[in-house]
Amino acid sequence: MGLRHASADERRGSAALESVGRTLTTAMAGIKALSDHLAADAAFAQSMVDAIERIGESQGRVVVSGVGKSGHIGRKMAATMASTGTSAYFVHPTEASHGDLGMVTSQDVLILLSWSGETAELANMLTYAKRFKVPVVSISSNRDSVLARNSEVPIVLPKVQEACPHGLAPTTSAMLQLAVGDALAIALLERRGFSAEDFKTFHPGGKLGAQLRLVRELAHTGEQVPLLRLGRPMSEAVIEMSSKGFGVVGIVDEAGHLAGVITDGDLRRHMSGDLLAQTVEAVMSRNPRVIRGDVLASGAMEFMQDHKVTVLFLVDDEGLPVGILHIHDLLRAGVA
Repeated sequence: MGLRHASADERRGSAALESVGRTLTTAMAGIKALSDHLAADAAFAQSMVDAIERIGESQGRVVVSGVGKSGHIGRKMAATMASTGTSAYFVHPTEASHGDLGMVTSQDVLILLSWSGETAELANMLTYAKRFKVPVVSISSNRDSVLARNSEVPIVLPKVQEACPHGLAPTTSAMLQLAVGDALAIALLERRGFSAEDFKTFHPGGKLGAQLRLVRELAHTGEQVPLLRLGRPMSEAVIEMSSKGFGVVGIVDEAGHLAGVITDGDLRRHMSGDLLAQTVEAVMSRNPRVIRGDVLASGAMEFMQDHKVTVLFLVDDEGLPVGILHIHDLLRAGVA
C-alpha cells in the first residue's frame, strides 16, 4: 500500500508540474506574440503612440473600466498609472450606469477593456462618451467589435491561446491586457519625466517608502558629526570616535574639506606604544568614500554593500562634510 500511495503522489506531483510548465510556456508565448505584434502591426503600434499622446495631453484624468477579469486588470492599470504620476481611477460599468458617470468629464480620457469588444455593460459608457465628447481608448482583441469601432483609439491585441485547457478562463488574454496597461503607464511616466523623488511622494509608506527616502533625511548632522582638524593628536581622535559612537572620525583640512577618515580598523593597524601621541594624518586613510545627501537610501545601502563599509560621510556641493550615515540608520528605517 505504501508503495502504491507513493507512486500515486508522485504521479499527481508530476502532473501538477507539467500543468504549471504548460501555463508558463503559454504565457511566454502570449507575451512574445504581443511583442511581435508591436513590431509587425503598424496599426497597433500607432494606436499605442496615439493612446500615450492622448492621455499625456489630457487636462483631466484617466477613467478605466471593464467587467470581470478585464475589470480586475483595469483596477490594476488605474492603480499603476496613479502611482506613477498619471491621475487615474477605476469605475465599474454598473456603478457608472447608476450615477458614477457624473464623475467623468470631457477633459478626461476613458480606457475601456473588453477582450471580445462586445461587453454589453460598457454600452452606456460608450453612449455617454459620444454625447459629451469624452475620448475613448479601448483595449480588445476584435477590430470589428462595437467597442473598437466606437473608440477614438482602438488598441487591438493579437489573438492568443489561453492557458485554460478549455480555452474559457481568461488567463493569457488577461496577461496581455495587463502588459499593455503597464506599457502605457511606463511610457507616460517617461514622457512626463516622473522622477524617483516624484515616486516617493506617492509611496511614503512601507519598505518602498523607506527605500525612496533620501540620505539627508536619515543622516546625523551638526554636533553629531565626528570631525577633527589636521594636525590634532590621536588622543583627541580616540575621544571623538568614542563620544560620537560611530567608530569613525573625519579629518578635515584648513578649508574644511574631508582629507581622510580614521576608523577602528586604522587604530588596529597602527597600534603601538606611541599611537596616542601621533598626529591624525599619520593614521588616517586618505580619499575616503563619501555620499551626497540627495542619493536615495536604497542607493546608499547598495553602495555600502558594494564597498563593504558601514559608515559614510555626507558632503555638499563644495565637498564639505555635512553629515554622517551609519548602516544601522538604514536598517532602522526599513531600507534593507
